[in-house]
Amino acid sequence: MIKLLSLADVITLTNAIFGFLAIVILFSDSVFSDDIRIRLSFSFILIALLADGIDGIIARKTRKGELGEYLEAMADMTSLGIAPSVFIYTIYHDIISVSGNQHVFLIVACILFLVMSVIRLASFHILKEKNFFVGLPSSASTMIVIILAFLEIELLFILPVIVIISIALVSNIHFPKPGFKVNALAALLIILALIIGKNYGNIALYFLFISLLVYSLIGPFYLKQMKK
Repeated sequence: MIKLLSLADVITLTNAIFGFLAIVILFSDSVFSDDIRIRLSFSFILIALLADGIDGIIARKTRKGELGEYLEAMADMTSLGIAPSVFIYTIYHDIISVSGNQHVFLIVACILFLVMSVIRLASFHILKEKNFFVGLPSSASTMIVIILAFLEIELLFILPVIVIISIALVSNIHFPKPGFKVNALAALLIILALIIGKNYGNIALYFLFISLLVYSLIGPFYLKQMKK
């Protein structure tokens, strides 16, 4: 079975590993403080996202493994579905009352995001198009929700955002596929967010979030104009 793997598949496995580490670190309260756990988990999810982008570049330039498509979907389910859901729940679980209605709403929102992410990732290669994505990409969706959670935005604000993002994941809305320059800029912003974090007034996180927001809101309209 190992012989079926390509170099790109190895990078994909790295994606899954960091997604798993992002989850495990959240439960390591006996080893790390709350701030360190959250920061490390957030960083591991971003690193997994970088690996998710790198494996596609390597796959286009080297031999494609026979397990590529299946492996990518399974790895992404860990880093772009399960890990973000657990990340969000962990942050807000410590803020809200465990017995309150807010706790129920939080669980439902996290489950919704997880289920919609799994559906999207499972159907990605079936609905794959050359020039656009069908539905909001999982990478963009994940970054939007984890940035808001990392900044500890009010629960009453982030809950509807999670619902909207979850619906956008499985929608029929078309989003443009970014070119090399846009992807390189996105990678740079992710790296800056990893290095700077919440320092300097969260400037790196805000730049990354605004970029994602512009893509999510304007991307479909831009694509329609290009088709005309």
